[in-house]
Amino acid sequence: MNEQSPRKRPAKPYRRPKKDPVRILAFEALRAVDERDAYANLVLPPLLRKAREKEGFEPRDAALATELVYGTLRRQGTYDAIIASCVDRPLREVDPPVLDVLSLGAHQLLGTRIPPHAAVSATVELARVVLGDGRAKFVNAVLRRITAHDLDGWLEKVAPPYEDDPEAHLAVVHSHPRWIVSALWDALGGGRAGIEDLLEADNERPEVTLVARPGRATTDELVAVLGEDSALPGRWSPHAVRLAEGGEPGALEAVREGRAGVQDEGSQLVALALADVPLDGPDTRWLDGCAGPGGKAALLGALAAQRGAALLASEKQPHRARLVERALTGNPGPYQVIAADGTRPPWREGSFDRVLVDVPCTGLGALRRRPEARWRRRPEDVPGFAPLQRDLLREALRAVRVGGVVGYATCSPHPAETKAVVDDVLKREGVSAEWIDARPHMQGVPALGDGPDVQLWPHLHGTDAMYLALLRRTA
Repeated sequence: MNEQSPRKRPAKPYRRPKKDPVRILAFEALRAVDERDAYANLVLPPLLRKAREKEGFEPRDAALATELVYGTLRRQGTYDAIIASCVDRPLREVDPPVLDVLSLGAHQLLGTRIPPHAAVSATVELARVVLGDGRAKFVNAVLRRITAHDLDGWLEKVAPPYEDDPEAHLAVVHSHPRWIVSALWDALGGGRAGIEDLLEADNERPEVTLVARPGRATTDELVAVLGEDSALPGRWSPHAVRLAEGGEPGALEAVREGRAGVQDEGSQLVALALADVPLDGPDTRWLDGCAGPGGKAALLGALAAQRGAALLASEKQPHRARLVERALTGNPGPYQVIAADGTRPPWREGSFDRVLVDVPCTGLGALRRRPEARWRRRPEDVPGFAPLQRDLLREALRAVRVGGVVGYATCSPHPAETKAVVDDVLKREGVSAEWIDARPHMQGVPALGDGPDVQLWPHLHGTDAMYLALLRRTA
């Protein structure tokens, strides 16, 4: 008998991949962050609006998409270390879109309660849609390797022991570049517990905080509209309201009208402290010298209006000056918004009674809100900001009258961007000024350090890591 050739199994019919709008949106957001150096907090809202209109997104869909995007960005360093141990090539040789899909899958497996089989299946389907069937097989293989351990198990495998290299251990476990771990540790001081608390706080989802602009809205009004189940009073600022998870600030009439706005409580405290310092003599002209995008300017404008003072809000970039104008629209007191360079100001020396300069910086104090910034910044960025920060502070001290007060603020706790800038400017010849102890002007706020300057912290105050120095011009 002739041997019969074995029958070939019939080929499986091609199955079109299932399109998952939530995960496709999350992937698109990550690609925009990577390809265009965009920020997720700017990319995500228009994508979600479009999805609500075209895909019928419900609040739970938007919440999942938001968690996937921000969770993946916050934990990118940890997930990179884990993925690197599951692939047979250096990560730099993995195409960025593939790495984004793998990171989304890793976050679902290790950072959410999504069942592993569902996380793998959904991510592979996403890969088929956005990468093609061939690369989807690679994604499937890597994700199945990741399922071998939970997050703690992986960290034991991929993080160097703390005893051998503390900074490298913290960098992998808490998903921060090593140089940022080092800089934050230097700024914070203390032992392991404090820095771990800070790094963990950077990886938590920040609350949305509103400001009820004085004379225009009240916290009671905002809480009444939102409901006590959806809103809480601020911890420190008398004008703050904290939203429960999922709250929609844009749905509030007070926000749409500009009587209230979204503003971190640390940012509010900086403006309030500057306004709280007593002055001898006139108190009629205030300046916000780095006003964009307008949150502090709007609060200062409202405070100035209650005292009959006028605010000049200056911003170098015209498009940001327009944002300031929008934030101040409807302010009851006199104000003016101009596009001007604070290092070459158009105003005369000694023109103002109070001056705030919230200077450009590395933004290391707002990594909760802009997690992608930690992967973009480099150590050399810190000295790159130094000349501008010093010039802005120097001109702010010239802009204020003798006896007037200057607030130097920055959303970075890096020592080279905070006290070192102030010390350097005060040592140079020119305008004379003295420190004012800022701590009494943040009454009720604990753990403000030894003074005279103030450093706020996410893990201690629930705010961005805002820095404030208050200075009085003496000659």
